This record gives sequence, structure tokens and C-alpha cells, in this order.
Amino acid sequence: MSALSPPPDTTREKKLSVLKKRRDFLRVASGVSIRKRGAIIQARKRQGLEQTGLPPRVGFTCSRKVGNAVDRNFAKRRLREAARLLVKDHGKADWDYVFIGLRDKTANRVFSDLLCDIEQGLKELHAGQCK
Repeated sequence: MSALSPPPDTTREKKLSVLKKRRDFLRVASGVSIRKRGAIIQARKRQGLEQTGLPPRVGFTCSRKVGNAVDRNFAKRRLREAARLLVKDHGKADWDYVFIGLRDKTANRVFSDLLCDIEQGLKELHAGQCK
């Protein structure tokens, strides 16, 4: 470390672990899902883990029905930020989540309402059907 480089930022939160492989998205799709006004949330507990207590992983997707590339990226950015704020508190360890953007809803919904939708969806996913 040189004298000119700033000290490492220890106050910064760890980034979410992100799903990138198609097989992971397909595996989560076979789990449970819930539809809210601003997004669809899919979830599945990871199976066959040698270690337990691993942090939740998240994935984001929007189909072409959402709009052109600019619209899809904007919707995914909003979902990414909502997940960053909520998954650490409302997600469970050893679970994978996929957030799916909806046409004319994810991008146009008031962000505080989108946060409420996702928070409520995560609570409902874990309340009854997913144990």
C-alpha cells in the first residue's frame, strides 16, 4: 500500500452475492414465487450444501416485454438497489432469490412502494410455504 492510496474503507457493506449462471436461475424458478405489483420474486433454498449459513444469493432479470435495453437496465437497477436494502434483513441464509421486473410497473412504481412490495413479498415467501 502506497502513501498516496486511501486506507481501505471498512464501513462499506459487503456486496450481495449475485447469481450469474443460467442453471442457478432455472433452479430458483423451480422453487416458490410470489407476484407483487412491482416485481415477481422467486426463491429456493439451496440443497446439498456442505456448509450452512452461507449468505443469500440474488439474481435479476427482465424480459424484452419490459422494453428496450435502456428500460430493462433501469428496471434491473431499481430491483438491485431494493434487494441491496432488503435482502440482508428479510432474506434467509442458504436461500437464492430472483427478482423479475414487470412491464410498466417496476420502472414506473414509486421507489418506496417498490420497497414495500419486495419487503412484503420476502416476508410472505418465508411465512408459510417456505420452511
